[in-house]
Amino acid sequence: MKMKAKGLSIAVVTAGALLAGCGGGPGGGGGKISDGGVTLAVLNDQSAVYADLSGKNSVTAVEMAVADYKAKYGDKAVADKIEVISADHQNKPDLANSKAQELYDRRRADVILDVPSSAAALAVATQAKAKKKIFIDIGAATTELEGKQCNKYTFHYGYNTYMLANGTGSTVTADGAKTWYIVYPDYAFGQDMNKSFTAAIQKAGGTVVRSDPTPFPNDNFSTFLLKAPNLNPKPQVLGTMQAGGDLVNLVKQYNEYKLQDKGIDLAVGLMFITDIHSLGPDALAGTTFTDPWYWNANQQNRAWADKFMAKTGTRPSFAHAANYSAALQYLEAVQRAGTDDADAVVKELEGHTFNDVFADNATIRAEDHLLLHDVELAQVKPSSEVKEPWDYEKILKTIPAEQAFQPADGSCRL
Repeated sequence: MKMKAKGLSIAVVTAGALLAGCGGGPGGGGGKISDGGVTLAVLNDQSAVYADLSGKNSVTAVEMAVADYKAKYGDKAVADKIEVISADHQNKPDLANSKAQELYDRRRADVILDVPSSAAALAVATQAKAKKKIFIDIGAATTELEGKQCNKYTFHYGYNTYMLANGTGSTVTADGAKTWYIVYPDYAFGQDMNKSFTAAIQKAGGTVVRSDPTPFPNDNFSTFLLKAPNLNPKPQVLGTMQAGGDLVNLVKQYNEYKLQDKGIDLAVGLMFITDIHSLGPDALAGTTFTDPWYWNANQQNRAWADKFMAKTGTRPSFAHAANYSAALQYLEAVQRAGTDDADAVVKELEGHTFNDVFADNATIRAEDHLLLHDVELAQVKPSSEVKEPWDYEKILKTIPAEQAFQPADGSCRL
């Protein structure tokens, strides 16, 4: 059932996914649940460049987590009921800020999930701190969430710019691509990506010939692409830090201008399975990138992806799987705490170790609330090797959690 309330799009869980327990879980159960139930809010882009990689299908993923939690605990579930609501922030930080206030205050959200685009995520983190409500970010990559702008109530879940650069930038440079031209979207995510990739490339013995900010969102990258062959020295690699619809536009134009024929290969900082599907695998064949999760990496992932596809008609991106995992781990923390009190749930999440369908060898680091987990170094298959729809990735190696992410740097003061 869908309702509109003062511009807020609210997706209410159907009766089959609504938790109606007796509050018989740990700590006294329903008596310690505020407002008679738990409310999970998904705040993301549902209408613009990041809609496909997360969007409304992340709401479905969260609903799947609710259903699985209910199936596991039944009448021993701590909450009397669980509601899933959602809102579209359109990748606008000011709108994300106001929607977060509305979700926390008027809609009484206990947790906000997702929030792609780093500028929007940092705005929501500010609201989480002020309201003393939990925010688990999945869609943004900025390391500021676990750095100087961290706070007690914000968790960073899934990936970040360090992880992407440490996997892709280091590997491509070590494999022989020593000179780079980086183009990045001109907001917090892109700025962090440029910084992280430059550091990883230099550490691996490479050089960034030039890096340029591009407008966000953007559908015309010709100025930057035509510049690349004329740089001195000419770069061996064009490193694109765009994502979603912007990445699709850039890759189309990269192929149109035949930069690969001019000796400039393509490296993608952040790629989702939905990007490969939009472009077709041949447009990206051979491209190496770091993937936090791939639907067809193993039987467990595939089984969950089959359930997801039955509900959505599409295969899940890593953002969809991470939203499912974050919602499930939040509910498990509520179950352990016996309450949805934010401070109590934070204590249950800090330092928690687990394995689930998204995260292998996972730890929520207590010092800065960054989720550490194994990630994959992947390569896009040519269409000749694709055996079924969405079978686009070849896993080259698994990067262990302790190597994939940066150590806590002391700048976070929870």
